[in-house]
Amino acid sequence: MRLSRSLAPVTVALALVLSLPYDALPHARVSDGKPPAPSRFGAACRTAVRGSRVVAYCHNPYVDIDRVRLHIECARWWDIDTDSAPVDAGPALTVRLTGRCWKEVRTVWVSHQKAR
Repeated sequence: MRLSRSLAPVTVALALVLSLPYDALPHARVSDGKPPAPSRFGAACRTAVRGSRVVAYCHNPYVDIDRVRLHIECARWWDIDTDSAPVDAGPALTVRLTGRCWKEVRTVWVSHQKAR
């Protein structure tokens, strides 16, 4: 009788584990040796500086929405650097971002953020 009492919890635990779906069970992942595919995200942006004015065109060829911002660093110490408001570049859309300095432009770049 003692043998059956000690096997009862083990039998119940085994029955519960076997009744779980395959995705719920812990199992090892087998890798095929290839690196994971790169994520397809990010708009391609072109910037142009004409004097103190900056314009950027960003085209998003992918499905995920890319939230882009234009950042401008001005050359003069007293000139205020600017960051544009974020603009959502949806799938297959081109957006235009603009900004300016009072005098010369030192650096321009566009930042990307995945919109959720």
